[in-house]
Amino acid sequence: MDLNPIVLSVPLFFILIGVELLIERFTKQRLYRLQDSIANISCGITQQLSGLFLKVFAIGAYQFIYEKAAFFSPDPNTWWYWVSLFLLVDLAYYWAHRMSHEINLFWGGHVVHHQSEEYNLSVALRQSSLQIVWTFAFNLPIALLGYHTLHFALMSALNTLYQFWIHTETINKLGWFEYVFNTPSHHRVHHGRNPKYIDKNHAGTLIIWDKMFGTFQAEEERPVYGITKPLRSWNPLWANFSHYADMAKDLRRIPKWSDKIRYIFAKPGWLPEYLGGYRPVPEVDRSSYTKYDTPAPLQLGLYVLFHYVLAVIGTALFLFNQENFTLLEKGIITGVVCWVVVNCGVLFENRPWVIRAEWLRIILLPALLTGAVYLYNLPAWLHMVALAYFLISAVWLHAVLRKTPLSHSVHESVPNNS
Repeated sequence: MDLNPIVLSVPLFFILIGVELLIERFTKQRLYRLQDSIANISCGITQQLSGLFLKVFAIGAYQFIYEKAAFFSPDPNTWWYWVSLFLLVDLAYYWAHRMSHEINLFWGGHVVHHQSEEYNLSVALRQSSLQIVWTFAFNLPIALLGYHTLHFALMSALNTLYQFWIHTETINKLGWFEYVFNTPSHHRVHHGRNPKYIDKNHAGTLIIWDKMFGTFQAEEERPVYGITKPLRSWNPLWANFSHYADMAKDLRRIPKWSDKIRYIFAKPGWLPEYLGGYRPVPEVDRSSYTKYDTPAPLQLGLYVLFHYVLAVIGTALFLFNQENFTLLEKGIITGVVCWVVVNCGVLFENRPWVIRAEWLRIILLPALLTGAVYLYNLPAWLHMVALAYFLISAVWLHAVLRKTPLSHSVHESVPNNS
């Protein structure tokens, strides 16, 4: 079984999200929207699946440096080994995170985490599939210092786990704790799109790094969440590539190669002076600002939720047992799950192409399961599961389309309640 602490913590994540949903119900706050939460968790799913391939590269690079180039051999049986490893991992996270905001290319690998216009525990799961490509190198100095690969991976996972609980509006300021540790109040600032909150509070566990390096901002008024150019989509794949699509458009406008290279590594928003120069962060007019929303009929919401829950359960089972699959099998399963979560998000957007994609999916998935039964000599009762899945999905989708025909609709908005 995969001993990744992140994967092992998945049940706890959903329990805590359930607690926050209960708080929402009893306090009559509006913390969650179904479409947004599904999009957030979908980005987490695609990140975990892509991590099966990309994390091997990142950890492999760390292991290579540790084995071939480490300067020291610190003793893991001492208390200072673990304290120093904790501090080094947290410091490396700070700089990797900060550079992910200050370098355009790197921002494309981090922007996914900031796209939600809500702030709740599901946002903690909204992670980029590509960020590790740009940030793994920040950890290599730790390998040079001789900290064991497994110990580093464990401490890095614990650093990530700490940050789950700070994605909430249900906890206010925490007194003395705020002076040393990252908290919900500090991290709400980090997710704000208000100009004074942009690129502040990059800390993982300890807020002291922001105070030391001049990037700290205390929470004053509640932020408006999201990015300065809203994504306006529930598609997790587009969430991961939208910034790079925007970069490609800008690069085509820039004639000089020297400026193209500068644009890639400059701060997000930079353009040459002859194209208008740096595009500053706009102020947020709370009276007119609205959140992206695509209202959905109840029957469509239930249909999507049914398939989404199955996808989440299937993904969890796969991740817990992924070492039993070949690389090709992992690739196929990853592709299937991504297909499901993309469809689940885009069904809410009423895109015409998603109907064809959904019919194709509910035909091919049972066919794939039936083929797997023969290929891997699986229990015969899975044939009945495949048939039941097809019939339920087909009848339900037909009923949804009869009552609420999907077409390309105008995306509506909901008032900002921040």
